[in-house]
Amino acid sequence: MKMTLAWLMTGMSAAHATESPYFEEMPLVLSATRLPQPLHEVPGAVTVIDRELIAATGYRDLARVLRLVAGMQVGQERGHAQWVTYHGLSNDFPTEMQVLIDGRSVITPSAFGGVDWSGLPLTLDEIDRIEIVRGTNPTSFGANAFLGVINIITRHSAEARGLRVGVRGGHDRVRDAELTWSGGDAPLTLRASAATQRDGGFDGLHDSRRTDTFSLRGDLQLSPQDSLLLRAATNHGRRSEGYADSVFGNNGLRDSDNHSHTLHLQWQHNPSADEEWLLNYYRNHERIRDEWLASAPPFFPAVPLNRNRDSVRDNFELQHRSAPLANLQLVWGAEARRDDVDAPFLFYGDNPDPQYLYRLFGNVEWRALDTLTFNLGAAHEKYSGASAHFSPRLFANWQASPADTLRMGFARAYRQHNPFERYGDIRAIDPASGAVLVRPFLPNPNLKQPRIDTIEAGYFGRFDTWNTTLDVRVFNEHIHDFVVRVPQADPSPAPLLSAFLGSTRYENLGPAVRLRGIEYELVTRPAGGTELRLAHSLIDRRSNPDIEDRSAPYTTSLSWLQDYGRGWKSMLSVLRMGPLAGGDGYVPRYRYLARPYTTLDANLSYATRIGRQAVQFALTALNLGAKHQEIADRSQQAVSGDDPVNPVSRTVYLSVSMALE
Repeated sequence: MKMTLAWLMTGMSAAHATESPYFEEMPLVLSATRLPQPLHEVPGAVTVIDRELIAATGYRDLARVLRLVAGMQVGQERGHAQWVTYHGLSNDFPTEMQVLIDGRSVITPSAFGGVDWSGLPLTLDEIDRIEIVRGTNPTSFGANAFLGVINIITRHSAEARGLRVGVRGGHDRVRDAELTWSGGDAPLTLRASAATQRDGGFDGLHDSRRTDTFSLRGDLQLSPQDSLLLRAATNHGRRSEGYADSVFGNNGLRDSDNHSHTLHLQWQHNPSADEEWLLNYYRNHERIRDEWLASAPPFFPAVPLNRNRDSVRDNFELQHRSAPLANLQLVWGAEARRDDVDAPFLFYGDNPDPQYLYRLFGNVEWRALDTLTFNLGAAHEKYSGASAHFSPRLFANWQASPADTLRMGFARAYRQHNPFERYGDIRAIDPASGAVLVRPFLPNPNLKQPRIDTIEAGYFGRFDTWNTTLDVRVFNEHIHDFVVRVPQADPSPAPLLSAFLGSTRYENLGPAVRLRGIEYELVTRPAGGTELRLAHSLIDRRSNPDIEDRSAPYTTSLSWLQDYGRGWKSMLSVLRMGPLAGGDGYVPRYRYLARPYTTLDANLSYATRIGRQAVQFALTALNLGAKHQEIADRSQQAVSGDDPVNPVSRTVYLSVSMALE
């Protein structure tokens, strides 16, 4: 999502004249409605994480940054496997949040869906800011904006010109390097980024990783009114997977290869300061090779299994934004998408047909009074194999005073199925006899799309005392036709090992699932150079116990950022997570909850100059609290008993970066 400086300045001037001086520094955000709106006027709860905060954490993984956001539930099953949700609930591959890079969806269409956080073709140095919409928002970004939106916005290629290099090393065989170059002259500027990451994963687990990323962004100013953006990126990773003593080797030790490539083209046309046309095309390609041999000795010594999959997504989108009246701005657009999946083992040799999505969307902001704003949005979507759906969103914002904003809203959304939920059909076959040994997944092409109705109220305030901001969200999320994995009668003829490993399929849950609660984010600066950030959520879950376990009843993060002067800075973050199952992780008649935990992350940095070069040193330590488990592999846990099979590891590393002029 990109916009011209003229449009940003127009958006600022549109704010009402009674605005407090404090609001002059409030950032404009786009992800709530696709319209430029000051943070205190946004219809909904939005968290903005800028590049300064990302750097202050010292984190080397993007997903870990999201632990600082109220309501986000993040965990690691192993060193390279991140489980990221808003309010939990999701299956093993979360799809209830829309995740975007510059407006391009990175939810993978390859069978399971979800986001491969370790495989994103993106380096941390590219990120300008992250906008997180905490709440249902299908009118802006489609069906997967079921519970929220994460929009990662990269830097313009004209920023931070020159060469920047960085290296990192430490405990757990951490070995990273990154290089970024930005340059060129008008009308064309370029940014090239390359990064490599190596580590040994958690202690005692087979989960090392090697990830290499390269990206290129070009910005071409064709005329005062027209510009082109090109971003091409690739990521290649090799990861250690599995457990040595999994049942029949159903999750045996092996190494997987992961490739992802993306091409994103965007044309932007600004006929005037308050009108904009955007045309986007992107292609995502993912290729995963993950195969191993299972066994059930002495009768079935070597049974081939795999999760090999290839997917391609092509997406076109047209968007028009305008401000026809002084008190009115609007945006509308259309989107068309095609997903192709090739995964013969996951669909028993019969890949699903190409999946299509067609969408019309629009949003209107009407300033009825100087202090009262209405936002009305709607989307009409048609997805392959499902009925067309209409998703409305209505919000009202009342600025009770220059420092206090109250908001109230309603939204409805439908979640798009991933292909595996509807068509997945796995059969493990003995290569010697041709007999079907197990059939753990059966297809269900009649699965309904889950629907969510959300009602929320909120407050955004800014106070003179300690330059403080407070954002509060109270929510009631009512989910119909929630998708769960349930046991099924054995197909005929019954697989040979059906007595040990039965069949399941995905079905819609009859009773509704309710999530009610409150969350807030408080940022305060009690003294010069000191900043405190608190994010806290409390959730009342109403469903059957298995579903309730998939959401933690509370999460908290408290961070202290300190600038000591003379180049020294630090950040300490205390993270608290309630009990969490983390996905369906289906094992018949077996429930397991990762216990609540508290952990501490710390980063100390020092910036100086050596000659003409700016240099920064940073020492980072993660998971300094008691040893804990975040997300369990429930099948492995069922074999091993109550002691956690995959506790996280403490990690300490030193980073050095240099900007070469």
